[in-house]
Amino acid sequence: MAVSTRTLLEVVRLSTTFLAQHGSASARLDAELLAAHALQLRRIDLYLQFDRQLRDDELESVREMVRRRGQGEPVAYITGVREFYGREFTVNRGVLIPRPETETLVQVALDHLRAVAAGRSVLRVADLGTGSGCIAVTLACELPDIRLTATDVSGAALEVARANASRHGVSERITFVETSWADAVDGPIDVVVSNPPYVTDDELAETERDVRAFEPETALLGGEDGLRAYRALLESIRDRMNAEAAVFVEVDPRRAGGVLELMQAALPGFSTALHADLTGRSRVAACVERPPSLLGPGVKG
Repeated sequence: MAVSTRTLLEVVRLSTTFLAQHGSASARLDAELLAAHALQLRRIDLYLQFDRQLRDDELESVREMVRRRGQGEPVAYITGVREFYGREFTVNRGVLIPRPETETLVQVALDHLRAVAAGRSVLRVADLGTGSGCIAVTLACELPDIRLTATDVSGAALEVARANASRHGVSERITFVETSWADAVDGPIDVVVSNPPYVTDDELAETERDVRAFEPETALLGGEDGLRAYRALLESIRDRMNAEAAVFVEVDPRRAGGVLELMQAALPGFSTALHADLTGRSRVAACVERPPSLLGPGVKG
């Protein structure tokens, strides 16, 4: 195979310039991630091989990925993987790309589960609208004594979630159900976790091209007020919750108060709180059938 005259460093620099000109806000990072994936290297290994001259086929592989990124396709869909909570997850255009903000939801749920696990039989957790399965799989990996049900209305999404469960060795502890929210889930459920769609119709029209053109609308759109999915989710779990149950959902900080109001109306007698992400913005709404002191350090609702 012929060797090109381009070194790896030159290719990364040229790719960075191209991506910056085509709207990438993280052009250098994108160029490095794509080059590493095309060459089957870890990103850190790029720096040790910057003087390496690429073969023609390697150069063409990098160019094709950079071309796709230049058209707005997210890096995660091009490489087929995204890191979440320290693990790699398979992703494709049938599922929402996991975001760092959702790690806050996982952490809040983990803190609660660890606090209530002592002296309890196996806890039954439901991840509703599981998408890639990143939440359910992470919880299963972190807590080997829980059993989970992961639901999604999309069969294509469930295929990805099953693949991720297998990838991380937790398939035997997660039951996957194709249904809307908890509609086909037999109770009782101890803990519900979910990252529902919360982008309004108007907001989607104004969001960045990478999201609007490539990620599945069903995983993004929350209706005119951004709360449609929360109403449906809460209705589906109303009669399926165990005694001393808990619900944790990711929220748009601008509509966190509205989610708490829906929780209080749907689950009277439960205590509610908001938990902030690393930027200090309300990111998780919690609803627990326990004394408020067990909600943790969130702001009581």
